[in-house]
Amino acid sequence: MKTIYIFLCRSGTFLSRMVSQVTHDTYTHVSLAFDDGLETLYSSSRKNGYTLFPAGPCREFLNSGVFGQSPNIPCAVYALQVTDEAYQMAKEMAEEMSAPGNRYHFNIFGLILCKLNIRLPRRHHFFCSQFISQVLQDSHALDLPKHSTLMRPSDYTRLPQLQCLYRGMLEDLPQRQQMEICPPMSVMAVYSYFLRRAAYAQMTRSLHRVRRFF
Repeated sequence: MKTIYIFLCRSGTFLSRMVSQVTHDTYTHVSLAFDDGLETLYSSSRKNGYTLFPAGPCREFLNSGVFGQSPNIPCAVYALQVTDEAYQMAKEMAEEMSAPGNRYHFNIFGLILCKLNIRLPRRHHFFCSQFISQVLQDSHALDLPKHSTLMRPSDYTRLPQLQCLYRGMLEDLPQRQQMEICPPMSVMAVYSYFLRRAAYAQMTRSLHRVRRFF
């Protein structure tokens, strides 16, 4: 058996505040991790960690981006015991869908309709809890109580299969205290870095296509 970690928080961003005002939920964002140090998180949010757009499935880090600048936010960590096969499948899915230059985007309309209990699955579009739910469901790591497009972050606090390991402020989270916090980046630096990564990813895909041709 192996462990998948569920990280929940209320980040304090504009979108997080809007969701919190509408739902009154304690947590408005959810991510997955596959190591107990929570060194890499997987979710659907700000792809560069700082700006609202572009958004979609991506990697997150507790010592940079929004998390690096917002230590005083409530968070929780839950553990889910899964089979080795489910763990490997979930990890591969999360990594593939969160890879730089991926074809996935943020499901903003699905997020809005989720509160109204209206399902809106969109091809290659996910909001955070929908993304996590889809990965866990498709990997057979967890049976969901409802459709992935209707799952909200706080729903995970009520699942009996999960064990709560931590509940408190982000700055007091033991795993984050072991990390070196990255200095904040300017908007120009963020977009410059993101464009370089996107260009590199596009070049890599082009090289793969050329190699297949020959």
